[in-house]
Amino acid sequence: MTIRIELATGAAIAPYLDAVAALRRTVFRDYPYLYDGSAEYEREYLASYASSPASLVVIALDGDRAVGASTAMPAVGHSDAIAPPLARAGFAPDSVFYFGESVLEPAYRGRGLGARFFDERERRARELGFATAAFCAVDRPPDHPRRPRDYRDPGALWRRHGFVRRPDIVCDFEWRDLGDADETAKPMVFWIKELA
Repeated sequence: MTIRIELATGAAIAPYLDAVAALRRTVFRDYPYLYDGSAEYEREYLASYASSPASLVVIALDGDRAVGASTAMPAVGHSDAIAPPLARAGFAPDSVFYFGESVLEPAYRGRGLGARFFDERERRARELGFATAAFCAVDRPPDHPRRPRDYRDPGALWRRHGFVRRPDIVCDFEWRDLGDADETAKPMVFWIKELA
């Protein structure tokens, strides 16, 4: 099986947004996100990537089918929830390149694609002169009732790429968990890597 990686920046991202949205809605249904998202939300959320000249989307393709995707953009262009906690922690938000989602179908994991997603986003951050790379991940309690027995925490991968978990830097995102009627706020803990 040969997986092809394609990179797109700025407005060239637009043709990939439906594939990224579909992957987000599929992969994030699993623990720990348990995301029950809508196509409307995905369109609105992902539109900012196509409107930012500095943004990046990395797509993994098996033939013509997208099986994985990863995104990044300047933190100041992302959701309003991202910049304030970074600023409170002493980071200049305009110096931070924010790594958005990294979603990969389960059958394609363990083949180095997650590492490639990190490498391409970091390369873009360095090309653009950003001092810091950051992302945040949902923080579910270890005894969450829907945590699978075979769940593998991705923190080891993130640490191998030089990111440090910062439990003192947290923001909230709201979404509806699978099976819930309403959206609820979820704590998202930041992971930081200094690039300089």
